[in-house]
Amino acid sequence: MTIGKLARAAGVGVETVRYYQRRGLLTPPRAGGDTAYRHYDGEQLKRLRFIRRAQAAGFTLEEIGELLALDRTTDRPRVRELARRRLDALAERIAELETARAALLRLATACSGSDRGPCPIVEAFDEPS
Repeated sequence: MTIGKLARAAGVGVETVRYYQRRGLLTPPRAGGDTAYRHYDGEQLKRLRFIRRAQAAGFTLEEIGELLALDRTTDRPRVRELARRRLDALAERIAELETARAALLRLATACSGSDRGPCPIVEAFDEPS
């Protein structure tokens, strides 16, 4: 498949594919046959989808590169360590989001109590942290 088809199949833009190639996460294929077009295969699509899913899970591009490199080794303890660190970071972020949700719920309830005066939600976001 061409780079455009690869990008569409993975739900990314062509420039994203090229960016991952520049970062060394995807290897650009060689042009084959009588054409100057580079053709990508299912393995490259699988890798591109992995990169996108790992990013969605919060892994950095550096960590994704390490995970991809570790895939060719037997260093499963390192993979587990990276996954556990990511899980810990996600748990921390979830706790922060739950705290923010509770605060917004309190503010929304306070805001719905009256139509007089300034809205407490706007005031709360206007206060310095």
